[in-house]
Amino acid sequence: MAQQQRLAAWRALPRSDLTQTLASSRCVVVDVETSGLNLLDDRLISIGAVALVNGRIAMGDSYSVVLQQETVSERSNILVHGIGGNAQRAGIPAADALLGFLDYLGRDPLVAFHVSFDETMIRRALHDYLGLQFKHPWLDLAYLMPGLNPPLGKIHRSLDDWVSAFGIRIDARHDALADALATAQLLQVAIVQADKKKAFTYAGLRDLEKAQRWVSAVS
Repeated sequence: MAQQQRLAAWRALPRSDLTQTLASSRCVVVDVETSGLNLLDDRLISIGAVALVNGRIAMGDSYSVVLQQETVSERSNILVHGIGGNAQRAGIPAADALLGFLDYLGRDPLVAFHVSFDETMIRRALHDYLGLQFKHPWLDLAYLMPGLNPPLGKIHRSLDDWVSAFGIRIDARHDALADALATAQLLQVAIVQADKKKAFTYAGLRDLEKAQRWVSAVS
C-alpha cells in the first residue's frame, strides 16, 4: 500500500516546463550499471544521478543506489563496475530503490550519454517492479556533443573520448554516480556552447540533438 501511495504521488506531480531556461530550472543527469549489455535479458544493478540546478551541479542533490539482486552477476561483470556479490545481495529491494529514484527525480527531465541503454534499463525495471510505463523526456549527449562540435564528432564516440577532450576527470569509471557527475560536467560544456546558438532551454538542446540525429542518419 505504501509503495502504491508513493507511486500515485509521483504520477500526480505536474510535468516540468521544458521551455524554461537552463539557468532557472533543474534537470537530472543519470548513469546506470547493469549485469551486462543485453537490453532484453540483463538486469539493472545500480543507478547514479546528479542534478544540474540553475546551470550548476548540485552535489548535495544526488542519488545513488544498488538494487538488491537475487542472482549475483558474473565475475567478469563485477570486475567492470566493482559492485561485488555481497553488495549486490545487500542492496535495496528493487521496488523501493526505484521509488527512491522517482522521488528524487520528480518530473524533471533526464540527461545521459547514450540514452538508449540507460533509458531502456530504467524503463524495463520500472515496468517489471512497479508496473509503470515510464515516458519521460531524455536528452542524449552522445548526439548533442557532435552536433555542437562537428570536427570532434568525427573522431569522438565514447564518454571517455569526450570527457578527455574537455579535461573532465572521472574518479571511478563505471561507478554510476561518478560517471553521472562526469556527464553532468560535459552537459555544462554543452550548455555554454549551445548558448552561442541561442539554445537556452532543455527543449532547445533537444532540438539540436534531433538535428544531429538526422545528420547522422543521412551521412
